[in-house]
This record gives sequence, structure tokens and C-alpha cells, in this order.
Amino acid sequence: MGSPSHVSHDSSDPCLAVVAKISELYQLRDTFYPEKEADKKAKLDSGVKEVLLMIETLANETAVSSKRGHVAYLRGKALDVGPDFSKEAEEQLSKAVKLDPSLADAWACLGHSFWKKGDLSQAQNCFKAALKKGPHKEALQQLSMLERSLAKADPEAAQQLVEASLGHAREAVALDIRDGRSWYTLGNAFLTHYFATGAWDFGQLRQALKAYQNAERDAAAACNPDLHFNRATVHSYLGEYSDALRDFAAAAERDPSLNAEAEVQKIVKLAGRLADLVANKGRVKAKKLAGALAELGAAAGPSSHRVAPLGSLSPGVNKGVALLAKVLVQAASDSTYPLTYILVDKDGSCCVLAVYAVREGAVKADATVSLLDPVFSQQEVRWQDKVYSFPLIRVDHVQQVLVDGKPLKQADAVRSTLYTANKAS
Repeated sequence: MGSPSHVSHDSSDPCLAVVAKISELYQLRDTFYPEKEADKKAKLDSGVKEVLLMIETLANETAVSSKRGHVAYLRGKALDVGPDFSKEAEEQLSKAVKLDPSLADAWACLGHSFWKKGDLSQAQNCFKAALKKGPHKEALQQLSMLERSLAKADPEAAQQLVEASLGHAREAVALDIRDGRSWYTLGNAFLTHYFATGAWDFGQLRQALKAYQNAERDAAAACNPDLHFNRATVHSYLGEYSDALRDFAAAAERDPSLNAEAEVQKIVKLAGRLADLVANKGRVKAKKLAGALAELGAAAGPSSHRVAPLGSLSPGVNKGVALLAKVLVQAASDSTYPLTYILVDKDGSCCVLAVYAVREGAVKADATVSLLDPVFSQQEVRWQDKVYSFPLIRVDHVQQVLVDGKPLKQADAVRSTLYTANKAS
């Protein structure tokens, strides 16, 4: 959760210097990620004190005293910059909207304060109150984020809330297509929508990646480590390991506390293991491999598809094609990645199989599998001075897998999950 950094003002406002200082304060919040969190807190606390002193100095000016609601808003805005709930910020922002109910920015900021307090219902009411004053991209961003948080707590209303979240994120982008925070919010909305709707439409993940790409064009948003972490996680989930490594490294550079460096090492280890297992035919004994090849030679593929060997597959979706193969070993099982196996076809060629939305245990070692309409790619995972190469087959749905000639049961299908750095945002 991150409160909007926008602070409204006009050129005749005597509080202009205060407004500028608050904007600097929020920029510091959004771009400064030291190794020690205490260093950031100290800088923010110092900035807040400076802003409050500036407001006190201006308090008795006639032009300012006539705008008591606006001044209360500025106080509350400054006090709300930290990650924790501030009772004083809530009081100042509540005062602001009572003195001047037309202050949409104050309503949005008050909503953020209530959210940090844990009062999600009040937060939602405040964001909606801000929107009643007119189009407001920060309120839309916050409402989109909040609706995804509400969806987690209310399974019955989750689908409706996730749909609303996606709609509000799109509205925010439409108000300002150059705003990176809106694009980032939209990327996260697509990501949540993908999993909430059954994790079958990979197009939504591509839309999430496109939104993250657009967000990165905004220099301020590009500093957000969560943007890079979340995009890296999507790339990892899709088996795009080189892209994932690049983004995890970028997240680690911007904010060491995200533990993105551990994700880098995890991917490097996985890529190395997959490349090794493919090159060494699953590291199974020669007798077992010979038996697998013999069984494949006698096996028949599905009549609905043209059976083709691994070497004949084209990059991308191979429509109308079935790959008949033997499962040698399960290579990895991790919540961040799909289930992965090492397969061998009748020609003795090996590849990695990544299976989505299928429960662990539905596909086992030694099984004969027919993969319908497989998605093929040749992976070249580059990191530092090393390159890990292996062919990869992706299967997106339980209906695309036959095990020992039989389709998997609906009970074998599971809803995939994904961890991101700040999924609510």
C-alpha cells in the first residue's frame, strides 16, 4: 500500500512552499531505500518536522487562515507519509474534510490513513467520497488496491471486487496515461484478476507485463522496487528466466530488504539443475532409460492429434500436435514456479515440462504422457558469465495432458498462486 504522492495547489497559494516540501517528502518515501530502514524513517521524521514548522509559521497569515481546511489537509498529508498509522494524521485529515468537504485530495488521504489503521470500510467510503468530487486518479489507484485487499477477506464477493479493482485501475490510467503509478496499479490488477478467474488466461499475464513496462517509462515509478519484483515473479512463473533474473536484480539493487537476491540465486540454481538434467537425460540409469524408450516405441498417441517428436516442434503453440513422451524425473516443485519434469521422447531427446494448474502427484515419474497443443521454447538463461540452455514445453491446462492414455480428472486441477512483493498495490 502506498498513499498518493500528489498534492494539489495553485500558483496563488501562500502554502506553495509547504506543498513543494511535502512533494519532496513523498518522493523521498518512494525512491529512497537504504539498507537500514531506520535511516529512511529518520529522514522522513526530520522532513515532517520541517513541514510542520513551516505550517506554523504561516498559520497566522490572513490568506492562510481563511483556508483552514486546506492547512489541516497539508498537516495530515505530511503526518501520513510514514508506513504506520498516525492518529494525529487521521485527526488533521478528518478536520480538513469537515472544514471543507470539497477537498477531494483530503478525502483520498484520509482513506489511506483509515486503511493503515485497518478500517477498510471507512477507507473505501473516503476514496468513493473523493471520486464524488470528480475524476481523481490517486483515489482510483487507492480504491483499486483496497478492493483487492477486500477480495482476500471476502471470498463470496471476491470476483466482483477483483473486477471492480481492474476497472478502477483502467480508469486511473485513462486519466493520465503518463502516470507510472497508475500503470503499476493496473499491472497488479491484471495479475490478481488472472488468478482470481482460474489462472487459465495467460493473456492477462501478458497485459500485466505490458502495464509494468509502461509504468517503467515514468522515472518515478521506475524507482519502485516492487514493480521490478512483481514483474520478475511473473516472468519466473511463465518460465522466462532471463527476464526474471534481470528484474529480480533490479529489485535487489533498489531495495535490499525485498530479499530479491535470494530469488536470483533460486532461479540460477533451478536453471542449472534443469540444464544438467536435460543434458544428462534425467540422470537415470541406462537400463531405466532403455526401458522408457522401449515403452514409447510401443505406445500409441491420441487419435485427435498428430504425434510429433520433440525435434519437430516449432516455437510457440503447436496446434493440433501431440508430444508423446516418458516422464523421467520430477525436477522441481516450488510455489513460485509451475511443476517441472524431465521428459524423453521416442528419439531419446529430452526437455523440461512445465505444468500449470495441475496438482502435485497427478503426473508421476515413469508415466507416459501425451501433451496436446504444447507450447515450445528454447531457453537460454544467461547470468553473469554462465549460460544454461534447455528446451522447454509448457502445458497451460489440465485438459492438455493425458497420463498413460487417460485424461486427467477435474480433481487434478488446482488454482495456481503467486507471491509478489506487494500484491495489494
